[in-house]
Amino acid sequence: MAALLTLSGLGAAFGLAACCALPFLFAGLGLGTAWLAGIALFALYHRTAFIAVALIGLGGAAVLLWRQRRTIKPGAWALTGAVWLIGVVLFYYGYTYV
Repeated sequence: MAALLTLSGLGAAFGLAACCALPFLFAGLGLGTAWLAGIALFALYHRTAFIAVALIGLGGAAVLLWRQRRTIKPGAWALTGAVWLIGVVLFYYGYTYV
């Protein structure tokens, strides 16, 4: 369940960051960003929904990961935690750079 919440939060945070933060990041790395235009246009009009889904997904995943830290395998916990951290960073930059 934590992995599902993490992936939904990561997807929403990616959509949120697609309009402004990711083009800056990819351009800084020398990568093209034209493929983000469709996602960015969709995310622009649904920004509030993306924020809500990202907060619910990432917040719920954090709570579940914390509660399951002793019962889940360490490798699975570390992988889910790393994906969660990427989602949090994308959420921060997507929320900040609009």
